Amino acid sequence: MKVTVNAPAKINLFLDIIGRLDNGYHSLFMVMQSVGLSDDVTIELCGEKGIFLTCSDSRLPTDEKNIAYKAAKKFCDEAGIEPCFRIHIDKKIPFAAGLAGGSADAAAVIVGLNRLLKTDFSQSKLCEIGLAVGSDVPFCIVGGTCLSQNTGGVLSNLKPLKDCYIVLAKPEAGVSTAEAYAAADNTYLYKPDSMRMLDACEKGDFDAICRYAGNVFEQVIEVPERVEFKRIMRDCGASLCQMSGSGPTVFALFDKEEAAAQCAAQLKMICPNVFVTVPVSNGAICK
Repeated sequence: MKVTVNAPAKINLFLDIIGRLDNGYHSLFMVMQSVGLSDDVTIELCGEKGIFLTCSDSRLPTDEKNIAYKAAKKFCDEAGIEPCFRIHIDKKIPFAAGLAGGSADAAAVIVGLNRLLKTDFSQSKLCEIGLAVGSDVPFCIVGGTCLSQNTGGVLSNLKPLKDCYIVLAKPEAGVSTAEAYAAADNTYLYKPDSMRMLDACEKGDFDAICRYAGNVFEQVIEVPERVEFKRIMRDCGASLCQMSGSGPTVFALFDKEEAAAQCAAQLKMICPNVFVTVPVSNGAICK
C-alpha cells in the first residue's frame, strides 16, 4: 500500500517578529499563503522495520537530519506504531529558500501517514505533531491563506487571496534561518503595520494587502540580487514584490498572466531558479 501527497510551498505576505520567548523561540505574526509550486511525497509500506527516506535531490540528507524523517518518527511515536515504510520526496521546491520546502515535506509525511496507517487523527492533532518538528509545519498542513501567530501553532483562516499570478526568484545562495534570527535579535527593526494588514486580509482587499505587506527580515538579510529582482518586477507591473520568510527568494504578485510571464523571462536571464505559480487553497493533500 502506498499514498502520494502533494506538498505546496508558501510565501509570506507579512512577517513580523513580536519578540523572543523565554524558551529561546521567537513569537511571530505572519500572513502566509500556499502556492502551486509543490513537492510530491510518496509513502509506501514495506516489510522491513525502519524509516527509509530517498529524495530526487541528492544534496538533501535522507536521515534524521531531514525534517520529513523527523516528522515520520514523531508521528509513529504519537500513534504507538513501529515504522515500516519507505518515503520518497520528488523535490521541486528549492531548499534554503524561505518557501518552507522542508516543512511542506514534513507536513506531507504527517498527512500521508495518517491516511496510510488509518490513524484518523484530527487536523488539530496533525498540527500538534507538526509543530513538534517545525514551526511552519502546521501551516503547511492547513494551507490556504492564514494568520500564523506565536511559534506557528496558532493559525487563523483568512479570506483567500484573490486569483493572481506569482513569480518566484531564488538566487543560487541560500540563507541560514538561525543566522537570520540572530541578526534580527541584534537590530532595531522597523515594524510593519500588522493591524492594517490584518484588516486588509479580512476585507479581501488585494490593493491594501499589497500596500501593507512587509517582512522584517528584509532589514537584516543581505541578498545582493534582491534590488535587481525587485526592479525587474516593478518594471513589469508587479502589485507587490517582497522577500519570503528569511529569504533569499523574492516573489511578486501580478494581476495578469502575460505580465508575470514577461517578468519571469527577464529574471531567468540573471537568476537560476524562477517559477510562475498561483495561490492555492490547500496545504498537504493526498492525491
